[in-house]
Amino acid sequence: MQLDFVAREVTIKLVYYGPALSGKTSNLVALHELAGNDTRGRLMTLETTNDRTLFFDLLPLTFRSKDGDVSLRIKLFTVPGQPMHAATRRLVLQGADGVALVADSRVSETQRNAESFMDLKQNLKDNGLELSKMPLVIQFNKRDLPNIRSDEELARLAARGREPVFKAVATQGVGVVETFVGLLFLTYRTLDRTHDLSRKLGIAGEDLVKTAASQLGVTTPIEDLLGKKMGGNFDGARTQT
Repeated sequence: MQLDFVAREVTIKLVYYGPALSGKTSNLVALHELAGNDTRGRLMTLETTNDRTLFFDLLPLTFRSKDGDVSLRIKLFTVPGQPMHAATRRLVLQGADGVALVADSRVSETQRNAESFMDLKQNLKDNGLELSKMPLVIQFNKRDLPNIRSDEELARLAARGREPVFKAVATQGVGVVETFVGLLFLTYRTLDRTHDLSRKLGIAGEDLVKTAASQLGVTTPIEDLLGKKMGGNFDGARTQT
């Protein structure tokens, strides 16, 4: 996190993590389409011919409080999921304030999801960070495909941990905003507790997150968005995928 008192601006880094082709880039593309021109920056992405991210995607978003007095800048990153790019994932994770783990809902991808979770844990450790202290949400993507893990199984999984778990079909924009707002809410709450941002900036974190959601075109109350999670809570912890 970066805090500029003069400009009254907070900058947060959020990273979308997960195995290759789980839908990390699709989340950023959907958010880019939802954000207005005055909110979104240029979506920078580098892909191979088979649509796999080579290095990383970056989407900058800027939200402003209702009175325009405070700016919330968010740098959204994805990491490449292929095993060979472990060093790149570790590099992109440096300075992360929050993480969304994007898992593939198909039963056949269960092992790769688990390996990605353990890879995240190790790379955070290598960067001097602890998974247990990192704001984390989990998204089970590709809910429109056959042979996926059932809602009942995901509910049992979510009940074992404290991370908010969301269902999604990122290519259709389903669950994308819920995942993002959930991650932003959890991350800002954690940073607020650590750095006393509400007092320093004179604005409640929840109000700033509500404004961010509205600038993505969301009309649903934030409480309803956050309520779409399966299990978990917004205090953070660990689980297994």
